[in-house]
Order: sequence, then structure tokens, then C-alpha cells
Amino acid sequence: MTNAYDPAREGAQMAFDSRMSYTDYLGLDAILTAQHPRSTAHDEMLFIIQHQTSELWMRLALHEIGAARDVLAQGQMRPAFKMLSRVARIFEQLNSAWDVLRTMTPSEYTQFRDALGESSGFQSWQYRLIEFSVGNRNPSMLRPHAHRADLTAALEAELEKPSLYDVAIRALAGAGFDIPAEVLDRDLRQPWQAHPAVEAAWQAVYAAPETHWELYELAEKLVDFEDYFRRWRFNHVTTVERVIGFKRGTGGTAGVQYLRRMLEVELFPELWHLRTSL
Repeated sequence: MTNAYDPAREGAQMAFDSRMSYTDYLGLDAILTAQHPRSTAHDEMLFIIQHQTSELWMRLALHEIGAARDVLAQGQMRPAFKMLSRVARIFEQLNSAWDVLRTMTPSEYTQFRDALGESSGFQSWQYRLIEFSVGNRNPSMLRPHAHRADLTAALEAELEKPSLYDVAIRALAGAGFDIPAEVLDRDLRQPWQAHPAVEAAWQAVYAAPETHWELYELAEKLVDFEDYFRRWRFNHVTTVERVIGFKRGTGGTAGVQYLRRMLEVELFPELWHLRTSL
């Protein structure tokens, strides 16, 4: 007869009556009891958890984007690179989540779709905050959040700050590139519009990366993030079409047609356009 392995013999803590445990630290009681299906359909749990975990990853993405923007504004590019690399990996995780959701068939989704009411991912305030923070700003998109003063205030506050891309362009100006005042002093609440002077500056960086290495690396970190972000949008479209076809979304959007329009949005347009003329 062999003795059963006992981790306590090697010093593992086994009693937590007055100590903080793993469950305590992570707040797992709140997280693991936050799933409240509104139907008896088996697959509603998948649908809820997929979206909840996506929101948790977005929470981390916002944490990293905000910190990257702050240190970049202070001229500290290398810490920003690490944070932006992490954001790209976060969106890689978000892309993988669609693979799990796609295991749900149209027949399975219809069993609980009516229970969603008019709730929709279109109403995700964290997703909206990510878009606002990196530069895709549209004040009309505040309206789906008007029923919550706290969420509206958070989104409004973001619109008053320079976006991540604004800060990157100010870094170009700080390095001596000719960025016009109309760009540097633009209305921050409005979506970014591609500007030829900005493209010319980024093109000069790419033409001589050995001279402008940090700006060159910053540009590639931004492109890397947008690459994963675009894939996330594409996977969203594909998943929605696979599950509901061309029905309208639960939140009233045109569904797949609306999501396809979003595929055309460029976060950092000059960084993509310069590749044609380089």
C-alpha cells in the first residue's frame, strides 16, 4: 500500500480559515455566479460566458491602452511597446473566443434568442471605449449608453482626451516632423481623418527606420494591434452570418450588413496607405 501524496508535507498551505485564498483573491464567488440564463436552452450558458470573458479581456485591453497612451505622452516609448504588444495578444485571445461560439448552430441559438430581448454586443460600452481610446470616435454612439449616466460620463471623458493615435502623431511632431496645427489642434471628439502630412511623416520614418527606430517600432506596434482588431471584426461578421444569416441583430442593427460596414473602418489609415507608395 502506497501513501497518498500530501502537499502539506512540502509546505503547501492547506488551511484558509483566516487567510486569503485563491477564490478570495480573484473574487470567484461573484464571477462564477454571474451567469443567469433566461431560458432552459443548454447553449445559452456558452453564449453568456463567451461574452462575459470577452468583456474581461476588453477590461484588460483598456487598462493597457490607457497606460500605453500615458507613458507615450511622457516620451517613454519602450514601456508603451510592451503594453501595445500585450493588447495585440489580448485581441488574439478574443479572436479565439469566436471559435468556441461557432460550435453553436443556428438551431441551438434560436432556442434562446428571444430571451435576449433587445440586448446586443452593439451596446458594449467597453468596446465603444476601446474604439474611442484608439481614435475611432463618433459622438452619436453615446446614445446607446444614455440610460446610464456613469457610462455616458466615462465615454464623454474619453472624448475629451487625445486618442492613442493622437498621442502617436504628437510624438512625430516632437521628433521634428512637420505636422500642421490643424492636425495637432483638431476637435478631439471627432473621428480621425487621414491627413497627407501625417502620411508623409510616417513614410519618412519607414524610409529610414535606422534613423527613426523608436517611431518605426511604434508604427508597427499600432499596425500589429489593428491587424488583430480587424481579424476580430472579421471573425465577428463570419460568426454572426454562420449563426443567424442576414437577420437583423437583437439590438436593431442590420446585423451582418452593419458589421461588414465596420470592416471598412481604418483606425490608423496613414500607416496602411503608406505601404502602397513606399
